[in-house]
Formats: sequence, structure tokens, C-alpha cells
Amino acid sequence: MTRTEYHVVPDGGGWKVEQGGSVVGTYDTKERAVSAGREVAHGNEPSQLVVHTADGRIETEFTYRDDPYPPVG
Repeated sequence: MTRTEYHVVPDGGGWKVEQGGSVVGTYDTKERAVSAGREVAHGNEPSQLVVHTADGRIETEFTYRDDPYPPVG
């Protein structure tokens, strides 16, 4: 089963949550975007929320159900 990936990314002066190139929601603060992203990702398991910095680098990730890493064995 594949995980759905959601991304919190900068959007001009605000932040947005994206999934597969589509915007799930836009927010005025990163904190609100992360909170909303965690809620939608947790509600659509298995999934992963990838939070980016203002310059686009990956800051952190949240995985919901069946994380394949570390591998078994």
C-alpha cells in the first residue's frame, strides 16, 4: 500500500498544504499550515506530511501508519 504525501510549502507571504500538485489549503502562518496538514494526513492514512522551510528545503516529516523505515531485519 502506498502512502499519500502532503507537503507544507511557502506560498508568497503565506503557506499552503499540497498533495500531488493540488492545493489542499492555504494559511497565513506556517504553524496553521502544519496543524492542518497533520490533521488531513492523519485522516488519510497511510500518509506522510513533509514540512519545508521558507527556502524549500525539507525541515521535518510526519509519517502516519506503516512507516517502511527502518526496514525489518
